[in-house]
Amino acid sequence: MRMPPTQSDVMTVTVQISWRRRTALYTLALLCASGAVAAVPAGASAAPDPHSAAAPAAVKFEDNFDGPAGSGVDGSKWQIETGDNVNNHERQYYTSGNNNAQLDGQGNLVITARKENPGNYQCWYGRCEYTSARLNTSGKFDSAYGRVEARIKIPRGQGIWPAFWALGSDIGQVGWPNSGEIDVMENVGFEPNTVHGTLHGPGYSGADGIGAGYSLPGGEAFADNFHTFAVDWAPDSIKWSVDGNVYQTRTPADLGGRQWVFNKPFFLILNLAVGGYWPGDPDGSTVFPQQLVVDYVRVSD
Repeated sequence: MRMPPTQSDVMTVTVQISWRRRTALYTLALLCASGAVAAVPAGASAAPDPHSAAAPAAVKFEDNFDGPAGSGVDGSKWQIETGDNVNNHERQYYTSGNNNAQLDGQGNLVITARKENPGNYQCWYGRCEYTSARLNTSGKFDSAYGRVEARIKIPRGQGIWPAFWALGSDIGQVGWPNSGEIDVMENVGFEPNTVHGTLHGPGYSGADGIGAGYSLPGGEAFADNFHTFAVDWAPDSIKWSVDGNVYQTRTPADLGGRQWVFNKPFFLILNLAVGGYWPGDPDGSTVFPQQLVVDYVRVSD
């Protein structure tokens, strides 16, 4: 499966990316405070009792990707990474601007992987064969704890590798894997009905990451429909779910005495890779272009 992480530019910080890719994460928001309810006059509508139901979660970060078709992502929330990935042996070149990441005008972000190289980009193996995009919130948003979620329709095909994930914001100081990595969702094309959620940290990175997979019933492919991928993150606990179905919970007890590095801020990443040690390369069955379609990304308490 994977190799040691790659390095990619994250603003002025060099971000190393694990070979199981990152898909990953960021943080969360504060609960709305409840207050006392005053008596109301007869005939007036009573205010809801704050003790009768849980208060709504406060949203700390949200992007619904509203905007004109063909426009780029909100630069106040996201930055675009560029370059290739030698350590993962991925085949794509991540391009700048909205060449491979743009809004569709219907409230979605579309990240497109194409078999092309109009810019004559050079990759670790020579002239790049594919282009795609990777976005992150480093320097724009990070946080610790809460609910991190995205509603996504993944692409399909051998060698296709979409991910939604997070990296510790101190990666520029401590490096990877000491920074920690939370993979909210990863899929490799040869497993069309399974996604993976994984933790990477010191002594449990790469193929030794701590995680589990979730498979749809009846052989349904994740690429057929949108699904909601989430982690509920608290001190010393991270819980993964798909469409509200919790499929694993991890705590420091799962690490066999190794260091838990997830009680601190992380930033978010969305990307679509082509090829690599884990998914393998595209073959004659792989159809291009392929698209990762994101309805929203939200971080709340």
